[in-house]
Amino acid sequence: MKRNIILILIGIILLYGIYIAAEMLIPLPIGNKNMEIEIPKGATFRQAIEILSREGLIRDKNIFLFIGRMSGLDRKIRAGYYSIYGSMSPLDIFRILKKGQIIEYEITIVEGDALTEIAGKLSEKGIIHTEDFMQLAANKEFLSLYDIEAPTFEGYLFPDTYKIPKGMNPEEAMGMMINKMREQFSGELTARTAELGLSEREILTLASIIEKEAATDEERPLISAVYHNRLKKRMPLQADPTSIYGIKNFGEKITESDLKRKTPYNTYVIKGLPPGPIASPGMKSILAALHPAKVPYIYFVSNNDGTHTFSVTPEEHRLAVESYRAKKRVEIENKDAIEGDTKKNGSS
Repeated sequence: MKRNIILILIGIILLYGIYIAAEMLIPLPIGNKNMEIEIPKGATFRQAIEILSREGLIRDKNIFLFIGRMSGLDRKIRAGYYSIYGSMSPLDIFRILKKGQIIEYEITIVEGDALTEIAGKLSEKGIIHTEDFMQLAANKEFLSLYDIEAPTFEGYLFPDTYKIPKGMNPEEAMGMMINKMREQFSGELTARTAELGLSEREILTLASIIEKEAATDEERPLISAVYHNRLKKRMPLQADPTSIYGIKNFGEKITESDLKRKTPYNTYVIKGLPPGPIASPGMKSILAALHPAKVPYIYFVSNNDGTHTFSVTPEEHRLAVESYRAKKRVEIENKDAIEGDTKKNGSS
């Protein structure tokens, strides 16, 4: 009698095991359809199961609840959008829930990106429209929340690759990028900022100018030195990238009229630093702003190859400029000659 009871219990357990396996392993009855299921912020595991059940993605809620308790998933479930495919089984769904495998957008901010470029990347992924982003960037309450003493959060979004969950509040996403900058700009860096008698905003502003001017890492501390020396001498910084900030894209040609245009950022017409950064500086430029080279340079001019010639006196700078212009004339003449030969050969 006792043996028969044991055999019956074993049979029941086996049958239940087969039932669970069938329920968890048989693909979903949704055909080839793909679905996105949102698990709201603050939802419990039981509430998540109810959502999946309503969508026809779970056949037996009790099995899911049982496995959730056994695995510990019932104690914490990640909110967000989950992508469900027709070929999935309930077990596959359980696995992506356990991994917290939500839909995320990868956004990469590179050194030197301006707000307009970042806005384009975010808008392309559907995270926030460009107009809304630019309004948020200048929102005084939002800036105050993060202790940003600048006209916008330009320069405060740290260059990095971010994974932004679908449906994430844009303010949270921007806060994540600002917090990343603050994580990097801390400790010894803030101590050095105070030692220089500058503010976080001023260092980030200077670093952003260095970022737009420097093409090689070796020259970042030298360019930084030029601007530090000019600030000490109360000379205009005369940084070309500041003259077109908010007017043109940084890749566009800078004209004589650009240098004379009166804007709050144009360091050809204002004294000292602009009211805020002009782009997102990377850590190399931030460190260069904090640790300028110990050189007396006051001027620099492009060599048209990514490097610059640095000078101490106006006369040295004048000669360097003449050399640059001579190289440009030769380049233009050579280009015209090549184009002329090409047209001549093409017509012959």
